Amino acid sequence: MSYILEVQNLSKNFGSTNVLNNVSFNISDGEIVGLLGPNGSGKTTLIKIITGLINNYEGSVVVCGNKINVTTKQYTAYLPDSNFIPSAWSVFRCISYFSDFFDDFDRVKSISLLKDCNIPLNLSFGALSKGTKEKLQLILTLSRRAKLYIFDEPIAGVDPVARDLIFKLILDNYDKNASLLISTHLISSVESILSSAIFIKYGEIIECDSITNLKERFDNKDLESIFKELF
Repeated sequence: MSYILEVQNLSKNFGSTNVLNNVSFNISDGEIVGLLGPNGSGKTTLIKIITGLINNYEGSVVVCGNKINVTTKQYTAYLPDSNFIPSAWSVFRCISYFSDFFDDFDRVKSISLLKDCNIPLNLSFGALSKGTKEKLQLILTLSRRAKLYIFDEPIAGVDPVARDLIFKLILDNYDKNASLLISTHLISSVESILSSAIFIKYGEIIECDSITNLKERFDNKDLESIFKELF
């Protein structure tokens, strides 16, 4: 079996604080995986290691057969948990920047998705509503032809209607040959799209399995009930 992502015996300390402790898991081609845990459980630190933003750690992280380096960033499309676009930039400038910076960026796709979402090209990022900012950044990420898409809390702070639209955007537009890792603490919103889930608590993985197997082992409970039982 080929893996898009392989994480083995990963540990990370910040000073005397152990943020990740001996974390191991794999993600196969075509999987949609939920990285589930409360705030402060180590999800964002794990994601920053996978995306190459943190490089001082113990253990092994491999993306598409390569240890984390400049090459693996070409395979990975990352949506962080905070806004990454300058307020003064227009939507059109965002597209131009991504076109110049990422060889795999599909400019035509991005413009089509922006039109579908009624996001004008001339507006500045700062003039957009919170939900529209989320959609714009998601569209830019999804318009890359990546092997691994990583979303860190893509629905935090938006209303339930916007959450549904965001997940529809993800499911309709990511490369189906790729894999997705979605970090969230909003379990009920994400359950329907996941193929498997990783539960992380205080920097340690306490469960990692397919959704089908998890439900069988936890008396057919839904994912949010399993989450409450574990945490």
